[in-house]
Amino acid sequence: MIAKIDLDSLSIEELASLREQATDKLFEKVAARRAELEAELEQLAKYGKPAKKSDTAPIAKAKKSDEVRESKEAKEPVAKAA
Repeated sequence: MIAKIDLDSLSIEELASLREQATDKLFEKVAARRAELEAELEQLAKYGKPAKKSDTAPIAKAKKSDEVRESKEAKEPVAKAA
């Protein structure tokens, strides 16, 4: 359980230090979780079919084009029927 801290009672220096500690801890936890996920992906890769990069590139490009088109269409005003 985390101890409650009265932030109003802390000085600017203490608040800055607390923020730095929290940021450091956050980056540490994110790096640890990323390492866990990468290890899990490596384990799962044993069961998957190896994908060829040339096969996936056109799909990714097509998907991106569709997203751009949809984005542009969403921004265009829709004419109302009279």
